[in-house]
Amino acid sequence: MPRPPHSAPAVANMPGRVFSPVGQHQTRMEAPAVPLNVGDTWMEPFEGGRMQDLHVADHPGMHRYSETRGIPALIDALVEKLRTRNGIDCDRDGLLVGAGATGALACVIGMLAAPGEEILILAPFWPLIRGIVQSFRAVPVEVPFFDRVDSANSAVEAVRKRITEKTVALYVSSPSNPTGRVIPRAWLEALAALARSEDLWLLSDEVYEDYVYRGEHVSVAPLAPERTLSVYSFSKAYGMAGNRVGYVVGPPAAIAEAEKISTHTFYHSPTASQLAALEALRHGRSWVDRAKQLYREAGEDAAAVLGLPPPEGATFLFIDVRSKLDDRGLPGFLSDCFDAGVALAPGSSCGADYEGWVRVCYTSAPPDQVKHAVRTLARFLA
Repeated sequence: MPRPPHSAPAVANMPGRVFSPVGQHQTRMEAPAVPLNVGDTWMEPFEGGRMQDLHVADHPGMHRYSETRGIPALIDALVEKLRTRNGIDCDRDGLLVGAGATGALACVIGMLAAPGEEILILAPFWPLIRGIVQSFRAVPVEVPFFDRVDSANSAVEAVRKRITEKTVALYVSSPSNPTGRVIPRAWLEALAALARSEDLWLLSDEVYEDYVYRGEHVSVAPLAPERTLSVYSFSKAYGMAGNRVGYVVGPPAAIAEAEKISTHTFYHSPTASQLAALEALRHGRSWVDRAKQLYREAGEDAAAVLGLPPPEGATFLFIDVRSKLDDRGLPGFLSDCFDAGVALAPGSSCGADYEGWVRVCYTSAPPDQVKHAVRTLARFLA
């Protein structure tokens, strides 16, 4: 048993600075590095959905506790959204608002995984999912996927090879952070069939559903509703990352168990943030449409400069830089880029097989800054 000042082994083995291992050098720089390492947006939320737009006179009790599952008006609006836009046949009992999609995912992972049980994660993956699994003493099992498979059959085989008697769930992200890939419907249908045959939970991370530039976004839940827990985010959809509002939809019995964890950790998402989220659902669609066009332009420019295919969705490019590394390895490359004013996320945060890769977010700073940073990066890759 760990004694002070030691932590539990599972925590000690968790990754720490997943987005910028060289960020501590920021204070030495005359100008801050362009933060291509963080998955965020330079855009402020739409007018009407910002914190200064909310008033107690209009929203009595906005600084008090809300229902742990979420404020009723927001829950009702989300049920309608999920039915009409995602084709998910749900009701109020199948929905939980969390402290961001991160909090929502933590609740469902804590609900479904016992210590030592395994969760398969399609890699490369969103950097926080591995640590969330470890937080609940479960075991993340990485499945090299997005750069390895090319058909529904190969997608299924990649996953099947890593299923053991301890496997309880499969985590799927589409559009993908960090690859920008959109998983085709046929692949998702095949993975859903595999999950059903192996009696696995499906964790569907759909936080970038609004930002698909090629292909179509397919929600997984209609393919296997009895075993799918789907997570969405106001952070990504409406530029509200600091508000910490996300939500998960799934079988009501599972959501009831997940709510136990949310109640005993963050209790509920901030009440005022939920009110802003409700305003976003009601009035924020034009903001999303504008953001999508700007994101598409930024992604296509960055991809062209770096010699990569244009992203299919999300807000990232994932780049193999192994041929550009010297004897210092990736840390030396990241440090050189940082000193030149470009902060990048290490690919190892997205999977053990991606030590020589970097992740670029092309929406985390204004377009002119991103263009300059991308061209600086291109010189390192030339």
